[in-house]
This record gives sequence, structure tokens and C-alpha cells, in this order.
Amino acid sequence: MSSKRIVLSSDHAALALRARIAEHVQSLGWEVEDIGPTTNESTHYPIHGAAAAARVASGDCQFGIILCGTGQGIMMAANKVKGIRCGVCSDPFSARMIRQHNDANMLSIGARVVGEDLALDIVNAFLSAEFEGGRHQTRVEMIE
Repeated sequence: MSSKRIVLSSDHAALALRARIAEHVQSLGWEVEDIGPTTNESTHYPIHGAAAAARVASGDCQFGIILCGTGQGIMMAANKVKGIRCGVCSDPFSARMIRQHNDANMLSIGARVVGEDLALDIVNAFLSAEFEGGRHQTRVEMIE
């Protein structure tokens, strides 16, 4: 598994925010695999959520960040992939907690829900947190 590699994807509703997050994550020292889409033509979020999740589940990327209008639909698609634990977050506290307590390996953000500054704070919280293990490990195993 690449320890500093992250996949980003979205649907058409989140192109600008995804691009800004990609820049930010690269500035933090991460290698970013942005798998699109590249135009604002209407597209289907389940395709993009599953594609990003496959890269995380395979070990090609340590984490994934996915976006759609609300973050909900693309998160649901990602969570269908075995080994993925993805949560939608609209605040940094939740982003930190899904890493610390749920060992989340993907983060979903709603581009029509949060603004750019808040989205970057959410990303920072997610990437800087570490899984605590212990009693949380048992619960993660139960999810799996």
C-alpha cells in the first residue's frame, strides 16, 4: 500500500471543489490520483464512487476523497466495495472521528453543502487523524 497516495473523484457537481482539494492535498505532500471526471457534463456518481473505492480497496491508494452534491450518494456507492469504510462529513470533528474510531479509509464531502474553506478543514482533520484501535478495532471488525 502506498502510504502517501490518495485517490480523488467526484461527479459533475463537484469539479471545482475537487480540484481545490487536490491542490491542497498535494501541498501536504500526498501523491494525488485524480480519476475525474474532467468536464461538467452530467455523470453518474455511483461510477465514480466505486472506481475510487476500488483503488483504495486494492491498496493502490491509502485513502480516497470523493464528492458529489450532498456527498451521500457517492458515499453509498463507495461503501458497496468490500473493505471500504467511507463517511460523509460536513465538519472537521466528524472527519477526525471517522478516522479515529471507524478507521475510515475514504471521506465523502458534499460540494453543495460545504464551502471551500470548510472542506479543506474537513480534509485536514481526516488526514491528520489516526485510528485509535483498542475497543474500536473490535467494532471495525464487526462492520467488516
